[in-house]
Amino acid sequence: MRTIDQCNFADKKALVRVDFNVPLDKDFNITDDKRMRAALPTITKILNDGGSVILMSHLGRPKGGPEDKYSLKHILGDLSRMLDIEVQFADDCIGAQAVDKARNLVPGQVLLLENLRFYKEEEKGDKAFAEKLSKLGNVYVNDAFGTAHRAHASTAIIAEFFSNDKYFGYLMAEELKNAEKVNHGADKPFTAIMGGAKVSDKILLIESLLDKVDNLIIGGGMAYTFAKAQGGEIGTSLLEEDRMALCLELLEKAKAKGVNLILPVDTIIADKFDNDARKDAVDSGEIPADWMGLDIGTKSIELFSKVIKDSKTLLWNGPMGVFEMANFEQGTRAIANAVVEATQNNGAFSLIGGGDSAAAIAKFNLEDKVSYVSTGGGALLEYMEGKELPGVKAIND
Repeated sequence: MRTIDQCNFADKKALVRVDFNVPLDKDFNITDDKRMRAALPTITKILNDGGSVILMSHLGRPKGGPEDKYSLKHILGDLSRMLDIEVQFADDCIGAQAVDKARNLVPGQVLLLENLRFYKEEEKGDKAFAEKLSKLGNVYVNDAFGTAHRAHASTAIIAEFFSNDKYFGYLMAEELKNAEKVNHGADKPFTAIMGGAKVSDKILLIESLLDKVDNLIIGGGMAYTFAKAQGGEIGTSLLEEDRMALCLELLEKAKAKGVNLILPVDTIIADKFDNDARKDAVDSGEIPADWMGLDIGTKSIELFSKVIKDSKTLLWNGPMGVFEMANFEQGTRAIANAVVEATQNNGAFSLIGGGDSAAAIAKFNLEDKVSYVSTGGGALLEYMEGKELPGVKAIND
């Protein structure tokens, strides 16, 4: 693996793709700076070597050009404080100001470019746009695992212009090492915990996991499609009607491969999608007509937790319910605690798969009690599905 440890950055200008797509509140305050903190070791290594750093990132999903709410200038103060230096800012990523500021950068300085996605060419993987970006530095570093599954100009195409001067940053290297440990070096028993709203989002991952895991726990919204497919009543719960046959197929595949596929046996229901809704607990497949399932019940928590605590490798992707609402977070919290117990007391390796799972672990203040929390939801899923990530391939080629 070509990492930045193989490069001395003295007097070099490192063009570093980071993932600073952080959530901002209405006053542009960062509500979760994990992705920025994750990039600090790479930036620090380059600066300590005597190099300078040009940072490029996207923020949000701007439509058709610059939008103030998606400007990276909003994170400039926080980044300067994190690095304890005054970070410079270019109000474009390829314009005259960006070129001028990059040219005049001296060792020890950091320049942040404006949002790459203000140009539609970024997401299109435009080669001419990538070439313009490439001229700003003389070494390319990709440390943006969260976007490694996209063949965008700054994540994949740009590497063509750096032949041997391209490397993985520390975050990318760590993400790949941990994903690989689960994908191809998992100690048994290996349990995957899949949650979230839709079966369709996780089909490829589930099918891939059936060849690797001993246990596959399914919770969250997707569990109701499984329940309905098996003839249960799910009221107004989430349902992908067109995926019911697939759910039955997955159950058969699991059985044929000797995988213990475990579904909820009870559910916490509500009379409306509201934290203050009336609540009740019923067995799975027995939800009244006007009620909806919003969390797993106590019997499911007990069942899932026992399997988790007996495991040596754990992959968790997706919550067990609507954990954002305090009255429906118990299932997700209990599973998080079971994963922590397996990690801390049983020596299990636990990988938390980005997205909502990472948000849940953070909400319950358990980030430092599991083995690794991925910064990339979609990227990790695609890697676990066995796909080659364009951002990884670009450095390896």
